[in-house]
Amino acid sequence: MIDHIKQLEAMARQLEPDAQARQQLLAQVTTYAEHFLQGLADAPVFVSGTDNGRSLYDSPISETGTGIEAALQTIQTSVDRPNLNPASPHFLGYIPGGGLYPSALGDYLAAVSNRFAGVYYAAPGAVRLENMLLQWMAELVGYPATMAGNLASGGSIAQLIAIVTARETCGIQPADIGRAVIYTTEQVHHSVEKAIRIAGLATAGQHPIPTDSHYRMDATALEQAIIQDKQAGLRPWLVIASAGTTNVGAVDPLTAVDDIARQHNLWYHIDGAYGAFFVLCEEGRKVLAGMDKSDSIIMDPHKGLFLPYGTGAVLVKNRQHLYQAHHASADYMQDTLDMAEELAPSDLSPELTKHFRGLRLWLPLKLFGVAPFRAALAEKIELARYFYHKIQEIDGFEVGPYPDLSVVTYRYVPPRGSTNAFNQRLIQEIVRDGRIFISSTQLNGNFVLRLAVLNFRTHLETIDMTLEILAEKVRSVGGY
Repeated sequence: MIDHIKQLEAMARQLEPDAQARQQLLAQVTTYAEHFLQGLADAPVFVSGTDNGRSLYDSPISETGTGIEAALQTIQTSVDRPNLNPASPHFLGYIPGGGLYPSALGDYLAAVSNRFAGVYYAAPGAVRLENMLLQWMAELVGYPATMAGNLASGGSIAQLIAIVTARETCGIQPADIGRAVIYTTEQVHHSVEKAIRIAGLATAGQHPIPTDSHYRMDATALEQAIIQDKQAGLRPWLVIASAGTTNVGAVDPLTAVDDIARQHNLWYHIDGAYGAFFVLCEEGRKVLAGMDKSDSIIMDPHKGLFLPYGTGAVLVKNRQHLYQAHHASADYMQDTLDMAEELAPSDLSPELTKHFRGLRLWLPLKLFGVAPFRAALAEKIELARYFYHKIQEIDGFEVGPYPDLSVVTYRYVPPRGSTNAFNQRLIQEIVRDGRIFISSTQLNGNFVLRLAVLNFRTHLETIDMTLEILAEKVRSVGGY
């Protein structure tokens, strides 16, 4: 048996490269990363005509390794090249993008140390670090020190945590669901619909509230709907407003919604995944006034703070509500209970085992300070508004509402033929070209183009280039 154990040990020790081997691996990986980053400005944002990663199947997982060179080559050709490159400064199609370099270093350190960030006993420093970051976010929003929160994997899980907390706090039992009513607008993010379903509330009434011409919730219509539902014997209990919708960037009347929620004793949740961090800059603070009134809010650092994908956050004003909804214990964890001086992620979310996400946010904030983030967010608002004005100087383009934050909707109206069909061809040509990436949506049955400015690498030169490409592609498609 001893001989067999030693044979297994010799094989297993391959999993622990020595210092020289580690340095060689790291050097090759960082060289690859530097080449990727240095080429971003000139690389296409969208690459079509590839095999879409199918060649990965030509190199299956096997008993023996391939070496780092072959692995990096596979990543380059099958993962990093095909389709969309959201790290590009010319990525203007969807909300998240970029990915701060120091965040990658934070993830590296978190993965190497492999701290168990789920419970205080295992890594009190990691738990305190994340709680400190959440408290900083709470101060930005205007929440009191009695709040608690969680750094989640993204807005979807953060949304689920908030809705489950609301459900438990409001005492919505299975027998109540058929009468319980949730209020949103049609512009609400689909992660809300998903969270409602996963939280077991799919059969609850979902009362869509009309929006105004800027796609903001109509507060008067909200109050009328609540009164009518109460008169019909239903139980209004949750209203969800948006601090920047993903679709059009609209900010609902946050203070007015709070007044109605308080009057009718509803839980008030804000989806600020995209927009909440704009509160860092002066213009954002004006647009987002009233976020402090809510009972819960989500805000995604991988959007408004430019972190890599996989970083969301949920804040709940009353920490006991969050704790009571998510706390669980087990006999084998009894040793961890005696020294728990702070609430830990495992008590405040569905996750038990948890990656130490906090370092990817803490490290860039410590290295740069808050000022560059504040400036970048203010810049994105101004770039969106600059585009809003300049696109109207190109004959044939019409715009949607003046941007609350950094999303602009617009379309080209051709002299003849279908406007929807023309804009579909226009965006196809732009994506095929690959120099910039924009996206589209449907508004009132119209095919509409979207410009979403929230990549920290996007500056004025990209917006000017986008305007030039739009005019160029309109001519090539046949607009004028």
